Amino acid sequence: MAMTRQLPPQPARDTGWLPRRAALALPFLAKAARADEAWPNRPVRLVIPFGAGGPIDAIGRLLAEHLRDRLGQPLVIENRPGAGGSIGIRAVVQSPPDGATFLLTSASLASVPALYPSQGLDPRRAMTPVSLVAEVPTAMVVRADGPYRSVGDVMAAAKARPATLTYGSGGVGSSNHLSGALFAQAAGLRLEHISYRGAAPAMIALFTGEIDMVFASTIETLPHVAAGRARLLGVATEARVPALPEVPAINEIVPGYVALNWYAIAGPRGLPEPVLARFTETLAALHDLPEIQARFAAAGTSPLLTGPEALVRRLDSDVPQWQRVVEAAGIKVE
Repeated sequence: MAMTRQLPPQPARDTGWLPRRAALALPFLAKAARADEAWPNRPVRLVIPFGAGGPIDAIGRLLAEHLRDRLGQPLVIENRPGAGGSIGIRAVVQSPPDGATFLLTSASLASVPALYPSQGLDPRRAMTPVSLVAEVPTAMVVRADGPYRSVGDVMAAAKARPATLTYGSGGVGSSNHLSGALFAQAAGLRLEHISYRGAAPAMIALFTGEIDMVFASTIETLPHVAAGRARLLGVATEARVPALPEVPAINEIVPGYVALNWYAIAGPRGLPEPVLARFTETLAALHDLPEIQARFAAAGTSPLLTGPEALVRRLDSDVPQWQRVVEAAGIKVE
């Protein structure tokens, strides 16, 4: 992490008059303030640090569609995948805090400090939190015609045959990888992680019998469950999900196992307060729209669209959690 050396405070000088440079700057500062209040006055870039076509991409395009009319400017989706999301995250961190660039990302934002320590990308310090968009349950799924019918079945098999049961994910260090690693640690099991180039190939590997299970969001898994290809054994939430009352929370079987995925919007550090206020208010106004509610419910979740404080709390909780998981599992991606 880069260190910033603080200079000792200098004694104040009461000159009794406004310095000429400051006086000359006042018109420009006033103009900037008016620009903040008029935000947005040009298209807004929404960076998604994952490839097009995924579940978070669909959410981003849904929000962009509804925000366009309310903000009076289009939100241009820019997919910047790679390096566990850190490429897209860095692109936003390095952008000017002028309200022209924002990030829509997943819970992987909280694992970046642990997975890429040399990059110094700690979202708690490098970004302006805007909104916690949704909390998306992580699901444990197995093949529909496979031998496992419950979380207990998986645990019994893993204890009988240590380090032989496998789980797949869309890449080393992905949120699905870390969710599986956390389950193994909480349950005292030895599971083998198999990495694929994306969540979709991991699901295909599950259906063909290459792997035993997948930890993935309900957005990714429920369509396969509905089609009869996968069996949903549990969700990694504190309590059962209202939309899936018959599905146990894994926390009921493995106390303390909670691995929520979530989607959030953040901007560069130093985002002007008028921009932040208008964006959060506009997002909150989408919460009760029937289409928003229906599209989120179809994914087994509901919209939150909170203010910044909820995202601050989530990062304060999740960043140290994933640091512990990454260290305990010895996960290396750099």
